[in-house]
Amino acid sequence: HVLFWSSAGFGLLAGALVLTLVPESELRGGGRFDVAGAAGLSAGLVCLLLAISKGADWGWGSPVTAGLFGASAVVLGLWGWWELRVRDPLVDLRTTARRQVLLTNLASAMFGFSMFSMALVLPQLLQLPRSTGYGLGQTMTVVGLVLAPSGLVMMAMSPVSARISWSRGPKVTLMTGALVVGAGYGLGVALMSEIWQLVLVSSVIGAGIGLAYGAMPTLIMSAVPVGETAAANSLNTLMRAIGTSASSVVAGVVLAQLTTAIGVPSPDGFRVVMAVGGGAALIACAVAAFLPAFRRPGTLAAREGRARPVGPAMPEAGGSCSSSPG
Repeated sequence: HVLFWSSAGFGLLAGALVLTLVPESELRGGGRFDVAGAAGLSAGLVCLLLAISKGADWGWGSPVTAGLFGASAVVLGLWGWWELRVRDPLVDLRTTARRQVLLTNLASAMFGFSMFSMALVLPQLLQLPRSTGYGLGQTMTVVGLVLAPSGLVMMAMSPVSARISWSRGPKVTLMTGALVVGAGYGLGVALMSEIWQLVLVSSVIGAGIGLAYGAMPTLIMSAVPVGETAAANSLNTLMRAIGTSASSVVAGVVLAQLTTAIGVPSPDGFRVVMAVGGGAALIACAVAAFLPAFRRPGTLAAREGRARPVGPAMPEAGGSCSSSPG
């Protein structure tokens, strides 16, 4: 309960700081809020994510699970039809279908899948009793301390991500981050018997996440009109959330199938989950490889005869480092 109340408190504090310290944008896109679009997207995602998260418990072929998947397909199909016809859509699907936006969202979903594997494996390894022969018998407090360095590493890698994006482009940054995450899971497959090993694994994965997460918004913002950046980035965040939901289901199925005689996940089960997480990171890297090549904004402006804003003005923000191919 303390964890939930603490998170709520930090959320309120963050909201207050945003209201008081973050300057308001002068850009106004106009239009009206798409209430029907918001309701349709919400309903479709509730059906989809509920079926994904509970399918293993209810049975993947059960009427309830199949019905939810079917309802999700119908509702999201109708939602897409509506979004293509309404004057002020919640999500501009034509913009979303652009190569750079579409591929970034696909890579984000795979990256979200990969990222969440760590959160599903390491806490269990740390808390399982030592009597299992591979559990480390630690408390929840120790789990938090072991995972804390990964968050610090993410913060430390943020400016590195911006510099790579500024010099080589966000495509390279995203691919590099995915490779680092994959390497971290590779270490996890072999190193899972000591606390320091899990600290190392989580820190390497955190470094890759810190690199990649700075590149995704840049790729999105440089490929959509300025007035659509908020909706486009929100959709990208949603894709990562769908990836994490799918990750929890896959990990749950794997760990439930690979158990010991006493009914707890086996070491092989944990290794398989980490290997799957590493594979998802490599798939994200492969998808990102098909993103358009990086071109400096100045070069594109010279070709087009005009400068086009592509993101935050400061390179440290991870912004003005790529441009849309069209």
